[in-house]
Amino acid sequence: MSVLGVLTGAVSVAIFKMAAFGVDPFQSFMSGISKLIPISFGTLYVIVNAVLLAFSLIFDRHYIGIATFINLFLLGYVTEYSYKLFRWLIPEPTLQLRVVFLIVGIVIICIGSSLYITANLGVSTYDAVALIMANKWKIGQFRFIRVCTDLCCVVLGVVMFIAGGGHLKEISTIAGIGTIITAFFMGPLIEFFNVHIARKILDGSKTEKT
Repeated sequence: MSVLGVLTGAVSVAIFKMAAFGVDPFQSFMSGISKLIPISFGTLYVIVNAVLLAFSLIFDRHYIGIATFINLFLLGYVTEYSYKLFRWLIPEPTLQLRVVFLIVGIVIICIGSSLYITANLGVSTYDAVALIMANKWKIGQFRFIRVCTDLCCVVLGVVMFIAGGGHLKEISTIAGIGTIITAFFMGPLIEFFNVHIARKILDGSKTEKT
C-alpha cells in the first residue's frame, strides 16, 4: 500500500506537469530551487528530501519508515521519466485534455498521499513536517497546517524561480490555478481520502489476514 501510494504520487506529479496549470506546492518549491541550481530534478529531489529527513529524525522519527526512503530515492526519478513518457505520447495536449489532466492529477496525488500516510510505514519527508507540527507540536489540525506549509512552498518557489532568472510569463508553469487549488484543498482532501478510502482498504486487508 505504501509503495502504491508513493508511485501513484510520482505519476500524479507528472500528470500535473502535463496539465501546465502549475504543479503541486512542494513541486513548485522544487521547481524554484531547480531554477537556481542546475542539476537534474531527480538528484535535487533527493538532496532536498535528505534535509527534510534530518528534520524528521530530530523531532519525531516515528514518521520515518520504508515508504519514506522509497519516496526519497524513487519519486523524483519516476516523476521525471513519467513526464518524458507522457510528453512523448501526447506532445501537445489540447486545453480540454489539460483540464482533465489537472482534475485527475489533483485526485490521484491526494489518494496517493492518503495511502502511504495511512499505511503507517513512513511518509514523505514533506508530509512529515506538517504531521509533526500537528501531532507532535500540537500547533493545529493537520489540514490547516498543511495549507500553511503549502502556501509557504508556493511563495518560496516563485521567489527562487524569479531569482534564478525565470520570466514572469513562465510563472504559471510552477504556480498556476492547479497550484492554488492544491495549496488550499490538498490537506482537507487527504483527510477525506484517509477516512473514506485508505483506512477502509487497510481495515479490509487486516480483516482478510485474521
